[in-house]
Amino acid sequence: MKDKFVSLLNATGRQGINSVITYLEKVGFFEAPASINRHLSYEGGLVEHSLNVYRMAMMLREQMILMKPDTAEQLTKESITIAALLHDVCKANIYKQAKKWRKDEQNRWEQYDTYEADYSRFPLGHGEKSVIMLLRLGLQLTNDEVLAIRWHMGAWNLPFQSYEDKCNISEASDHPLTAIIQAADGLATHIMEK
Repeated sequence: MKDKFVSLLNATGRQGINSVITYLEKVGFFEAPASINRHLSYEGGLVEHSLNVYRMAMMLREQMILMKPDTAEQLTKESITIAALLHDVCKANIYKQAKKWRKDEQNRWEQYDTYEADYSRFPLGHGEKSVIMLLRLGLQLTNDEVLAIRWHMGAWNLPFQSYEDKCNISEASDHPLTAIIQAADGLATHIMEK
């Protein structure tokens, strides 16, 4: 999976992509889980999830262009690749292996392996955190890519957001790339990866 992920990113030819790939290797992106205990919560789950989002986004792109050809300019393969594969880069170094206890079927305590999240190094929402990390690494992002990565979670945490954020997500979701990445992430997480 790592080879496919790297190959797709390299194919974009985007300025700064090599530093992103080097960073992801350094911080364990390719070994990280996609979540603590929900979808793909095992080693390598994060890269698997990113590729699932990419595949789903490409399928959605093709269908959208068939139904609404004027969206083709806003839904380039390069932008889909960048936004889909890199939407969760901030998760690369927050999950740590841990041991926890639970009761088994016989009501006896047993230890099991799991993950815990540590957000203390850079406590920021993960959409904006991913954007900031990518820009700091020198990746050139279009405005649409920034919006798609920033708002890829959709309205998932909107009850906790300000009125301004609620207005911003409404505007951002009007951008075809944002809508495609939101849908692809949701479909991958809640259907493909269950």
